[in-house]
Amino acid sequence: MSAPVIVYSTEGCGDCSRVKQMLKNEGVPFEVRDILASEAYQQEVESLGFMGIPVTVAGGRAVKGFNPDELKELLASAGMKK
Repeated sequence: MSAPVIVYSTEGCGDCSRVKQMLKNEGVPFEVRDILASEAYQQEVESLGFMGIPVTVAGGRAVKGFNPDELKELLASAGMKK
């Protein structure tokens, strides 16, 4: 079983919504971590080396922003996509 995909985001973030919609379209289960709801989530994003969102994490790697090619590569390397 692959590690879950985590999307760090907030409400009203357009790129965050696009990342989540893409994952839904791909049939990839994911966990949403709202960085405004939890300081710990904000610190997790910073510990990954990022200051902004969205940040998508899978298989020990992280991708910032909404870049479909990078996200597909991330999912493939994490074994989440055929």
